[in-house]
Amino acid sequence: MRGPRRATSSTHAAALRAALLVALAAPAPLAAQGGTDIWVASFTETGTHIAIGRPVNVTRRAGYDNQPSFTADGRALHFTSIREDAQADIWRVPVTGGAPVRVTDTPESEYSATRTPDGLAISVIRVERDSTQRLWRFPLDGGAPSLVLRALRPVGYHVWVGDHTLGTFVLGAPNALVLVDARTERADTLARRIGRALVRIPGRDAFSFVQEGDTAWISEVDVRTRTVQRIAPPPPQADYHLWTPAGQLIAASGSRIWLRVGARWDLLADFAELGVRGITRLALSAQGDRLAFVAEDPGSP
Repeated sequence: MRGPRRATSSTHAAALRAALLVALAAPAPLAAQGGTDIWVASFTETGTHIAIGRPVNVTRRAGYDNQPSFTADGRALHFTSIREDAQADIWRVPVTGGAPVRVTDTPESEYSATRTPDGLAISVIRVERDSTQRLWRFPLDGGAPSLVLRALRPVGYHVWVGDHTLGTFVLGAPNALVLVDARTERADTLARRIGRALVRIPGRDAFSFVQEGDTAWISEVDVRTRTVQRIAPPPPQADYHLWTPAGQLIAASGSRIWLRVGARWDLLADFAELGVRGITRLALSAQGDRLAFVAEDPGSP
């Protein structure tokens, strides 16, 4: 999946502009966010009981390592990394840690790697040379990348719900939740003022997101009926959530992981003693045995 890289000042400037464009979906410009690391912990779900092991920092370095997504076998993570040249590429690292491997190496920037339903590729948000943000597909065998959605732009985040249906976060004022059929590119806007988390609900043709407003709500979309329904308010400062294989809802904020129990949030784990702070994105392996999360670099201000 390698392409030519031209080490020119104009290319570097374009890469910086591209990184900032993706960061429009965030509360602050990318340069102001500081570094981030990816942590991985064992995860066990027995009935309604969940146990999370001691997490390990698998990207321990200064800089931006973010947006983890497990490979199909659960042995590695794809993630977005921005290195010395200010270029965003997709990398892969074993869940036990070790040397990361670059997956994309192109003049464009790639973000938000997500395993495609057929398991043969990853779909990514690519910031093209003219700063257009569209959804692309990169075959895992190293074949040429191709567009998934030609018309929809600028796409910030996405989730697959079935073989051809996607929920997408489209940047705008305000940001919009758009449901898309990848075969026909039919696009239906279902909500506005949404958060960045788009999460598949296991066992159903549905996904969830955070509807922002005076009171935020984790809400679900039934892709068959295109209806939106509220589920629960998230914990304070919790922008990200996910669903376990058994359908339990967890969320993260600060150094803590929370579990939804009835009408309340119960504390599931607190990793403050490890120096973990500012937990954001969450990912769970398909096997349900490992949890990944993003937190601030220990040395970040």
